Amino acid sequence: MDIETLVPMNASTATGRGAVELAGIVKRYADGTLAVDGINLRIASGTYCCLLGPSGCGKTTMLRMIAGHETPSDGEILIDGGNVVGLSPRERGTAMMFQSYALFPHLNVRDNVAFTLRVRGIGKAERYREADRVIEQVQLTELAQRLPAQLSGGQQQRVALARAIITRPRVLLLDEPLSALDEFLRLQMRSELRELQRQLGITFIHVTHTQLEAVAVADQVVVMDRGHVVQSDPARTVYAEPRSAYVARFMGGQNVLAGKLESVADGLATLRDAAGRGFALRVGGAVRATGQRLQFSVRRDHVRIAKLAGATVPPLNAVVGLVRAVEYQGTFVKVTLTLDAAAAEDDPFVAYVEEGDYFAGPIGIADRAVAWWEMDEMHALAAE
Repeated sequence: MDIETLVPMNASTATGRGAVELAGIVKRYADGTLAVDGINLRIASGTYCCLLGPSGCGKTTMLRMIAGHETPSDGEILIDGGNVVGLSPRERGTAMMFQSYALFPHLNVRDNVAFTLRVRGIGKAERYREADRVIEQVQLTELAQRLPAQLSGGQQQRVALARAIITRPRVLLLDEPLSALDEFLRLQMRSELRELQRQLGITFIHVTHTQLEAVAVADQVVVMDRGHVVQSDPARTVYAEPRSAYVARFMGGQNVLAGKLESVADGLATLRDAAGRGFALRVGGAVRATGQRLQFSVRRDHVRIAKLAGATVPPLNAVVGLVRAVEYQGTFVKVTLTLDAAAAEDDPFVAYVEEGDYFAGPIGIADRAVAWWEMDEMHALAAE
């Protein structure tokens, strides 16, 4: 047997390159737990897709169903147009890289990488030739004879990655691949993962609960909540134009505010909240009823802030509050306000102030401050 017959539906023989479609996927466990509830999702071939959400949202269950390690209770999973439910991972052309890496401690790097080919009956010369090829791809050639215990965490991850791609999958599935690494290695490895995905040209589906990780690597970010997909869009759209308050809060970088509609004319809505603050928001041509509660978001890095003493409070699109925290973040300073007349359920209001601007007129804890923003920086959110 040679390498080209490893996977009946692999990237070298299939007409597609890993387009994935989930059609009405449901996963219900024997105890009645509904982990995934009627998900419909398309991931184009050659896409780097991140499944993002809090613990228990169903993202890992969805990944395992695509991999073939879990069977859906209902629905179809299509890879390049063919329904793969009931097929083994080998038959469906997927490979999975686990969070734990699962390396064999008694085998060196070369033998760890070649192990899958050995199990599939590939001859020694062929499997070592293929192992050497992928080891070079992940830049471990000089370490090929080392045991896992002699490698750093980042190097062990590269071994696990090489072992996953040696079967030439159409879809590579990654379960929290960076969670075991320290911050420096995490930043380095996410860049390397993205570069490798571009080189291979296959679909990567990467589960993470880290928002910045998803935004940094993904073409498509899929935000999940309680077994549902709540938004699936390019990374910049999910971050800058969240569909709902849940997505805005979960992705971070946004303040979520709300008010009741007082008037609307020519696509411009005037709102007022319970504390009497007024906001003007573009809502386009959508039909709105007076008195309706509307939510909107404002990016934290688009907010301006100043000490209240001596500052003029704009009549619209401004809030006043007490500074409760100031955190230096290097390129910016995070200033957190507790708003005047804030309700118990209200979020703290946060401004990301460019470093130079902040230190030109610093604001301290317990200062009263006013924060304001331009109307075009506001983003209307769907009702929840």
